[in-house]
Amino acid sequence: MEPERRPQLRARWTLAGVLVALFAAMLLDRVLHEGHLEQTALFYVGIPAVIAVTVALTARPRSTIGLIMASITVALALAGPLLGEGIVCLLMAAPLFYLVGLIVGLLIDEVRRHRGKGRMNLFLAPLLLVAAALEGTAVSLPRDNEVSVTGAPAAANVERALAAEPRFGPVESRFLSLGFPRPLRAEGTGLAVGDTRKISFTPRRSLGIGAPLEPRSMTLRVSERLPGRVVFAVVEDTTLARWLDLRRATFDWRSGHLTVTLAYRRTFDPGWYFGPLQSYALSEAAGYLVKTFTSFQAG
Repeated sequence: MEPERRPQLRARWTLAGVLVALFAAMLLDRVLHEGHLEQTALFYVGIPAVIAVTVALTARPRSTIGLIMASITVALALAGPLLGEGIVCLLMAAPLFYLVGLIVGLLIDEVRRHRGKGRMNLFLAPLLLVAAALEGTAVSLPRDNEVSVTGAPAAANVERALAAEPRFGPVESRFLSLGFPRPLRAEGTGLAVGDTRKISFTPRRSLGIGAPLEPRSMTLRVSERLPGRVVFAVVEDTTLARWLDLRRATFDWRSGHLTVTLAYRRTFDPGWYFGPLQSYALSEAAGYLVKTFTSFQAG
């Protein structure tokens, strides 16, 4: 082969490999959605693994890891307009996608440096990742969790603030400002069992081409009432339902400090990745509620 044609051939193989990898990832995405497995580790570990392995086996890159990272970046960029994903989903999934791609790339490069062990070892990476990808299908970490945040000494009017329609202040958490829904207004008053609140949030902005804004809201009902304590059960939710299952919110000020406890069920896998993310996000949300009913209401 003429030396001047080798770079062109390599570029063609690389482009073909990336396109095959992206097509395989989109096909797997459709299959997992049809099987209702889009929230399992099989989705969040399997798709980047498929991209990485397909690129490595079909393309002729100079740098396996570099091409894998570039391919995953292209896949994430296309996921918004083609699959209708939101910015929060992409931001939360991106680190995991890159981590899986990096692990696969490192393992493949290691195998290629030791060709004497045989090309069958190239399948070591996906086999090792299968175990992680099975979480949420064959096995699962604990799903039911709760977070609690206690604020400064509660004002004397905290019970009155909880009984009235809340006035939401600005979201100061940098993490929640990444694109999480922000409460706008609430309807409903009272702390008697059966009293309800309907909270409207900023609409969902899908990155899909021509996708309309999707309204989001959450309806809560008082399920338990004791002196200095009230529990709101979530009865309808179009705000967080795509990410987790929020069950109830408990407000307790018997100690003189307002404590907000949010109970939820993790719906995304793998738990070792999404578990800490969801716990931190809800801790920030609980802190926001503490401030809402102590500081913001005072004005």
